[in-house]
Amino acid sequence: MSESDKHQGHKETGAEAGVETAADTDTDGVLAEVGPRLRRIRKERGATLAGLSSATGISVSTLSRLESGLRKPSLELLLPIARAHQVPLDELVGAPQVGDPRIRAAKPIVMHGRTHWPLTRQPGGLQAYKVLEPQRKLEPEPRTHEGYEWLYVLSGRLRLVLGEHDVVLGAGEAAEFDTRVPHWFGSTGEGPVEFLSLFGRQGERMHVRARPKKRGEDD
Repeated sequence: MSESDKHQGHKETGAEAGVETAADTDTDGVLAEVGPRLRRIRKERGATLAGLSSATGISVSTLSRLESGLRKPSLELLLPIARAHQVPLDELVGAPQVGDPRIRAAKPIVMHGRTHWPLTRQPGGLQAYKVLEPQRKLEPEPRTHEGYEWLYVLSGRLRLVLGEHDVVLGAGEAAEFDTRVPHWFGSTGEGPVEFLSLFGRQGERMHVRARPKKRGEDD
């Protein structure tokens, strides 16, 4: 399923047009509590900012800004912190307790050989998918559309073509980018790749967390 296919027929709501809603207010409240919670969990484990920086690869200044609320938390930052502290991601963001923790996965969608498992239930807003791309060699066909996307590789290697960049993401690596930039992602041809895709409104500036592939280099 291409990005344009996933979002075809999507109509702009008041929230997407820039009108603040109750959901936006609730989200802001949750995000505001993440920083103090990160500091509390770190101190409970007797960890220093320098030690956490060494364990996660995130700079001390970024960690400090996260804890003080000056840096907006993102999946790219919270995942390595959760791994370093050995806690569920839900504990970092303060997700509410639920009666039954099991997730009833939606029926997978297969389009153009790629399998998508929708992980969100509500229309509009942030949409999440677990994606399985089979081993195959395709010619990149970059596209553009409104939105902002996050990718996180669970296993395998994912090729991402973004503007003039051509990079390969391995397991545990993430990328985030403005989808108005011409982009394409898929198999490197070496094997299947499993990854998470989160799509939402325009957000922060793009950060690609992988080294660019040099010309003539085989990955």
